[in-house]
Amino acid sequence: MDTAKGIGWMIETLRKDQSPDGSWAYPFETGISTDAYTIILLRTLEIDDEEFIEGLCRRIVSKQQKNGAWKLYRDEGEGNVTATLEAYYALLFSGYYRKEDERLHAAKTFILANGGLSEVSAFTKIMLALTGQYQWPSLSPLPIEMILLPRSFPINFYSLSVYGRANLTPIMILADNKFSMKTTYTPDLSDLKRIGDGEDEWVRSKEWRSLLSLIRDGVARLLGIPRELHRLALERAQQYMLDRLERDGTLYCYYSSTFLMIFALLSLGYKKTDLVIIKAVAGIRAMKCEMNGLPHMQYTTANVWNTSLIGYALQAAGVSHQDPMVAKANRYLLSRQHDRFGDWAVHNPGSLPGGWGFSDANTMNPDVDDTTASLRSISGISLQNRAAWDRGVNWLLSMPNDNGGWAAFEKNTDSKLLEFLPIEKGRFLLTDPSCADLTGRTLEFFGNYTNVPTSHPVIRNAINWLLKNQRKDGSWYGRWGICYIYGTWGAMTGLKAAGISPSHPSMQRAAAWLESIQNSDGGWGESCQSDMQMTYVPLRTSTLTDTAWALDALITIADKPASAIRRGIAYLLDSLEKEDWTTDYPKGQGMGGAFYIHYHSYRYIFPLLALAHYRRKFEAGSSE
Repeated sequence: MDTAKGIGWMIETLRKDQSPDGSWAYPFETGISTDAYTIILLRTLEIDDEEFIEGLCRRIVSKQQKNGAWKLYRDEGEGNVTATLEAYYALLFSGYYRKEDERLHAAKTFILANGGLSEVSAFTKIMLALTGQYQWPSLSPLPIEMILLPRSFPINFYSLSVYGRANLTPIMILADNKFSMKTTYTPDLSDLKRIGDGEDEWVRSKEWRSLLSLIRDGVARLLGIPRELHRLALERAQQYMLDRLERDGTLYCYYSSTFLMIFALLSLGYKKTDLVIIKAVAGIRAMKCEMNGLPHMQYTTANVWNTSLIGYALQAAGVSHQDPMVAKANRYLLSRQHDRFGDWAVHNPGSLPGGWGFSDANTMNPDVDDTTASLRSISGISLQNRAAWDRGVNWLLSMPNDNGGWAAFEKNTDSKLLEFLPIEKGRFLLTDPSCADLTGRTLEFFGNYTNVPTSHPVIRNAINWLLKNQRKDGSWYGRWGICYIYGTWGAMTGLKAAGISPSHPSMQRAAAWLESIQNSDGGWGESCQSDMQMTYVPLRTSTLTDTAWALDALITIADKPASAIRRGIAYLLDSLEKEDWTTDYPKGQGMGGAFYIHYHSYRYIFPLLALAHYRRKFEAGSSE
């Protein structure tokens, strides 16, 4: 297949897959946790939907390994004890499987061999506690009164990331009420506890005790009777959730926060039949997609993200903005621009709304990445949509952190103190730091799509942040993808667009690093283990998406197609239509070691971009 044929094949595939509303609803696939939690939720609320529950069970069972375990990604050792426990519990909860079943017996053996209930993640322990399988700790990890602390206090509610607040608010309510709910369906997991397991304290840490003492001192200084402060804190936490419900009934369009909110509201006295509970369950269920004839509960929908990236890639490949496919996509994107103030305004009170969110139903939680991607897609019609364009650009210009980089959702929510909180994966859940992927992509947008000068302080500060945060080996860490190839692609393309010369030492080191990790078949591949080991770990097999990222970065700074580029292009063209485990391997992450994302759209988006940029730059006489 040559370049033109490869590009044409992807364009026609995307044309065929577009939804009637102009978006692309490719699945946002995140393993089996959400499937398991949905079974647990429906059974606990005694909502009968047998066909759906049975389908979720079949999908979970189809992912089980021969040794009885479940994994988060293919090369994750023997298995993941948390994922295995969640699958085991859900299958029992469904009523369709018994402990004596050969597959469940193998799962139980794996769980016990890997530490039993005490070794699963904190989030899973919370789910087990609220369904009656685990004892709540006598001391709440975070006192509910924290929500009352003023913003001047060293750690306060709004020093957490918005993702952290969305999940921790219902957790604080549940832990405070020590809420637990059992039904006739609820299995008994007591045989997964090992002798001597202590449940009273989930975390033992001197730093945490010191920090908890600081928070309690702050709470003690609040004016009021302790009992009244406690009541006020519970009311404020409840109102925080209710004020951030989307039209579909979900809390910020996230599965986990909505799941937790349902139980938090029940703990506050709501009934299963109350409208807010019914709408929340319906909102979760509406995020269902189907793959290979089986249902999967998406963590959220990715329609805006898919559509913005596809619209941009199609136009980079020469499809006109007047083509019906692109025109429909851009109409969809314009209809999803935000006009509501969200939590981002707490740290950025001087800006008006104008960003885009990730999912179809998102109206108040915009992010920098979706905003730059959406603006790229509508750039060809920016003159006809000047107000929307200006609102988006101005919002982006208002969002960099004080250190010069861009984070995902908010400004300056990266307090080092938060690292001492007893929250597992805290650096992913509680903080929203500047990162190379977002900073690079935002620079790329400003440099290639706007007239913001490279001398602008916002641009200069971002360039300096990237140069300062390059690793010694020449790579950059990417927060929202896997991991170093992704971050290096974002940084290199951003720096080039911002006026940094390809001959700059930073660019040359990055290119040399990418060339040094190229596989013998011409492609690139990175393991999900990179994000936990915080260093590049090769997958030892090439993937379409990794290859496209590395190629696009090298093409950006090359003046001619060197051997590494030619070999990479050959790999891409030979592999475009392949379907195997490498095309299913996660390329995104939300929480290292726990939450990985397989974007079904990426196998088209990034190869299309790389091939389009290669053709435009190196193939003489190519059409735009």
